[in-house]
Amino acid sequence: MTARNITTKSGFLLTGFSDNRELQILHALLFLAMYLLDLASNLVIVSVTTLDPQLQSPMYYFLKHLSLLDLSSLSVTVPQSIDSSLAGTGYISYDQCMLQVFFFTALCWSEMAILTVMSYDRYVAICFPLHYEVIMSPGKRMWAVAAVWLSGGISGTLYITTTLSIRFCRAKIIHQFFCDIPQLLKLSCSNDYFGVMEVSTFMSVMAFACFMGISLSYGQIFSTVLRMPSAEGRSKVFSTCLPHLFVVSFFISTGICAYLKPTSDSPTALDLMLSIFYTVLPPTLNPVIYSLRNESLKGAVRKLILSEQFSGKKITFVFC
Repeated sequence: MTARNITTKSGFLLTGFSDNRELQILHALLFLAMYLLDLASNLVIVSVTTLDPQLQSPMYYFLKHLSLLDLSSLSVTVPQSIDSSLAGTGYISYDQCMLQVFFFTALCWSEMAILTVMSYDRYVAICFPLHYEVIMSPGKRMWAVAAVWLSGGISGTLYITTTLSIRFCRAKIIHQFFCDIPQLLKLSCSNDYFGVMEVSTFMSVMAFACFMGISLSYGQIFSTVLRMPSAEGRSKVFSTCLPHLFVVSFFISTGICAYLKPTSDSPTALDLMLSIFYTVLPPTLNPVIYSLRNESLKGAVRKLILSEQFSGKKITFVFC
């Protein structure tokens, strides 16, 4: 029985990037290389921000959780896509698809939330430096991270609850490399998708509120930085904030384009490229962007690799 016949009963067919066997293998190898790079780089960030006593400020605490979210988000979609490409079937079961919907939406929202928290952290550090230790105390930053993960769980629960109520009336062929909600809605019966659309509208309003909060934070930051008399101080602040602003802008803009763009019955190169831009590239680029211009983080990485302090002693990981 072919994969296309199987999907009519118990699952879906992910068309991926190509029906050509050689291109499927190439896609699998490229995704594997990207996934291993992301795995290694994010684990390095988690390690150094956990072990190095000089990287225990709230900024690095939030960066550690961003790396954990990046690792988790990429692990939801990429390994299954690699497996499908190598197998040459593109088949994904109904349960696997629903799990992808839950974890992907939960982790995407958590990433949006942690980026908002990180922008507020930078705002307090730069605009209220004398009160920074009080405002961003260890207890408050732990509550902030707990709220980030909890809000992601709520988002994923809302999406999966409404998605499970959808009846699929069309051939279960998804023109993507993972179970993307816009593609699933194309397969639904006439009125079944309204619940998902209501959740999407609500989450879009919340995302816009986060975006406004980020914009206001950076507006105040740049206003304060431009009044600094020291050129070195301005350079240091910009080197910290501009990469964060790039990550936020890239993540939000590509996600909005992907979800607001009308879906077509036939796959387009733009649809596939946008899906890569907001699912694969941000988690892969985040470690590079945050470490490239951060001397403290680069120094901690060198110490992790070269110093006997880390290589010769038993290491205990503590994430909270």
